[in-house]
Amino acid sequence: MHPTRLTAALAALALTAGLAGTAAAAAEGSSAPAAAHLSPLRTGAPEARLSPAQHKALMQSAQGRTTSTARTLGLGAKEKLVVRDVVKDADGTLHTRYERTYDGLPVLGGDLVVHTPPASRAKGTVSTTYNNKRKIAVSSTTARFPKASAESKALKAVKSMEVARPATDSARKVIWAGGGTPKLAWETVIGGFQDDGTPSKLHVITDATTGKELYRYEGIETGVGNTRYSGQVSLTSTKSGSSYTLTDATRGGHKTYNLNHATSGTGTLFSQSSDTWGDGTNSTATTAAADAAYGAQETWDFYKDTFGRSGIKNDGVAAYSRVHYGNAYANAYWDDSCFCMTYGDGTGDNAPLTSLDIAGHEMSHGLTSNTAGLNYSGESGGLNEATSDIFGTGVEFYADNASDPGDYLIGEKIDINGTGAPLRYMDKPSKDGKSADSWSSSLGNLDVHYSSGPANHMFYLLSEGSGTKTINGVTYNSPTSDGVAVTGIGRDAALRIWYKALTSYMTSSTDYAGARTAALNAASALYGTNSAQYAAVGNAFAGINVGSHITPPSSGVTVTNPGSQSSTAGTAVSLQVQASSTSSGSLTYSASGLPTGLSINASTGVISGTPTTAGTYSTTVTVKDSTGATGTASFSWTVSTSGGGGGCTSTQLLANPGFESGDTGWTDSGVINNDPREPARSGSWTAWLNGWGSAHTDTLSQSVKIPAGCKATLTFYLHIDTAEIGSTAYDRLTVTAGSKTLATYSNANAASGYAQKSFDLSSLAGQTVTLKFTGVEDAYLATDFVVDDTALTVS
Repeated sequence: MHPTRLTAALAALALTAGLAGTAAAAAEGSSAPAAAHLSPLRTGAPEARLSPAQHKALMQSAQGRTTSTARTLGLGAKEKLVVRDVVKDADGTLHTRYERTYDGLPVLGGDLVVHTPPASRAKGTVSTTYNNKRKIAVSSTTARFPKASAESKALKAVKSMEVARPATDSARKVIWAGGGTPKLAWETVIGGFQDDGTPSKLHVITDATTGKELYRYEGIETGVGNTRYSGQVSLTSTKSGSSYTLTDATRGGHKTYNLNHATSGTGTLFSQSSDTWGDGTNSTATTAAADAAYGAQETWDFYKDTFGRSGIKNDGVAAYSRVHYGNAYANAYWDDSCFCMTYGDGTGDNAPLTSLDIAGHEMSHGLTSNTAGLNYSGESGGLNEATSDIFGTGVEFYADNASDPGDYLIGEKIDINGTGAPLRYMDKPSKDGKSADSWSSSLGNLDVHYSSGPANHMFYLLSEGSGTKTINGVTYNSPTSDGVAVTGIGRDAALRIWYKALTSYMTSSTDYAGARTAALNAASALYGTNSAQYAAVGNAFAGINVGSHITPPSSGVTVTNPGSQSSTAGTAVSLQVQASSTSSGSLTYSASGLPTGLSINASTGVISGTPTTAGTYSTTVTVKDSTGATGTASFSWTVSTSGGGGGCTSTQLLANPGFESGDTGWTDSGVINNDPREPARSGSWTAWLNGWGSAHTDTLSQSVKIPAGCKATLTFYLHIDTAEIGSTAYDRLTVTAGSKTLATYSNANAASGYAQKSFDLSSLAGQTVTLKFTGVEDAYLATDFVVDDTALTVS
């Protein structure tokens, strides 16, 4: 479950239902919006790390409480809740997403998210995100407008939309709560093909009393291997006997199939005797397969390493991919019904739509469908498309592929228009000739591929800021709607904010004003309301004419005073100076008056070394941020002679005891990190052993000399959480000092919070001993052993 690779710099991007699709416009208009370094998850990871089993347990627990939750929310007697997803923040806050039913009928547009704090902080519901805040009530659930008439009317509606060979599924009775007063309605789904060959699943909502069409939206969301677009890459395949198949068993069992120009069915799983896929040209069918498999692989890793999400549904199960769809089909799409991505071969079957950003875009439609469920029409449809573009770009930057470097251009590799130009532009969407740069009251009337423009533009502004900038050789020049400059916060933070907004705060009918509120809520949860990130969200939205500007916090540097320090000459020390800045960018540390033999690391702020000369020193630490602002802290540092006064000098012997200096002073298997999914007891860094959910061993150790004649005490804080069930010890953490075993802990000791552990090591005085933590996990469910604030004190 640990991140296994560094999270590459991330970005934002844009694809759609069909990359140049034909989604239906909403029947009802939208109201104006109210003013309303590369490391694994080292800044504000939104969710706690959950195994599929833990996620399932949270879902089951929430479903068991739906009756009491509905009562707490004040829902009507005929309303019931169905759990759709649960997100858990690192601090224990739960965001539970529900669908509603009324008298047994599905309520479309009635989804809601309940935000509940951990029991340690408060009880009850903090807030709830509704689509429809009133109780659902209709005068009758008996339809006056016949079902057959609703189906016939829906069929007639698609004839004007150039949907070929339409065929209707049987209409179902629903409650429509997507806008205005809830109404009894019929939902009819019409299959067929759009004018470019993309399958169509048009949902038409018809008033069951009057026969009036209330809403419509499109359900199809489009948007070693020798690949066409990404060069030679490593692919994970599966060998069976003497054959290989394009099955990635390490990523939820993703499979890549060949439709061989068919337009239905699964196709044939790619299989061959060699484990080399494709030759980089269109003449070989496996080239497109290699691109699709690589895109699925990188998208899975992007979501896993960046957000801790295991697959689209966060259940460890992969979607599948189909390539070579139809003939000269210049599009790609996601379909919820098959839980799969489908790729055409482009105009003349010469340019398969399997580039990295498109693969990431299509699978991200699945993410949206299984979280906020943004309706694919009007403003919510534009946000749906923008979300896939944003995360598709995130995948491209994450992959860090030299043949397809990250950029803010959409579909630049596939040349779908035949002009050499990309399909869309993030910095100024209107450069494609159709997309909007900013919000207006008529935005919801545009095709969702073009109403996505303002959200894509906002994300570029949030990531990079306005004005001219060159990234990976591409020059951008992003304006704002009001001419006010916007300062970006970087792609990494922008992606985390949008992911958090989508998974915890948006609902199916969220519009641009609601998206601003959701993103501000996300920034608040991740960084606080008095942060540069929070202000940047407001200002990026203001830059697309949604809401007003927010004044960033005043610049400045705060340095935490560590207090008076005591050391012994000849004994190594390590002190982490804590500092923060209201501006983004790196901090630079310097110090004066340090004891002889000590120095400060200018990049990390760690004071280390071995003091050589006894005395009392007046030390001042100065920290400067990227804007030139500075902060200081002054304190005294007393160095005594070894064994001075004939007794044992009280001191702490461990180097970097709280891990705030990374792995300085420790030997470990990569367990020292500042991943907020397992928050530190103090500071930001911990030693997080195990939590993989597979057979694995982690170690953490440090050798230290305990002076003769001293009383020695080892203390540390330990937090254990687990997906194991019952009291059987499957996963273990053993603590040793030299050959002496101090304690063994297991999944059976799991509990909330940290517990302090203490051991008397006085019997080892006069020896150099190795303190070691060894975590051993079996092949099944995960257990996390998190160590923080260690100390070996002598007196």
